[in-house]
Amino acid sequence: MPPAADVLKLVETSLDDDKAENVIVIDLTGKTEIADYLIIATGTSQRQVGALSDHLQRKMKSSGLGSVAVEGEPQCDWVLIDAGDVIVHLFRPDVRDFYNLEKIWMNSGASTGMTA
Repeated sequence: MPPAADVLKLVETSLDDDKAENVIVIDLTGKTEIADYLIIATGTSQRQVGALSDHLQRKMKSSGLGSVAVEGEPQCDWVLIDAGDVIVHLFRPDVRDFYNLEKIWMNSGASTGMTA
């Protein structure tokens, strides 16, 4: 299994290539045992969220991650990809606004890194 930092880089590159919007990386290292990194990104439509998820899963598999846990793909409003030490949340804009995960995690004292 690749190190978390390598998986993070793969996720960031894939999301950038697929034009995900408002990508936020939250560093959870030493703050929780659930993961080292939490990535939150927006797709403009259900179709784009589905494509982001599909491409990311393919790249993870080819990098040696094997299977990852995925939830929410049939609707593609909010897709969660759990790759162990890296957890990815892909949202449609209105769903992301409603759940506002960034606020929850920022209030927990986790540091964020925002990318375009």
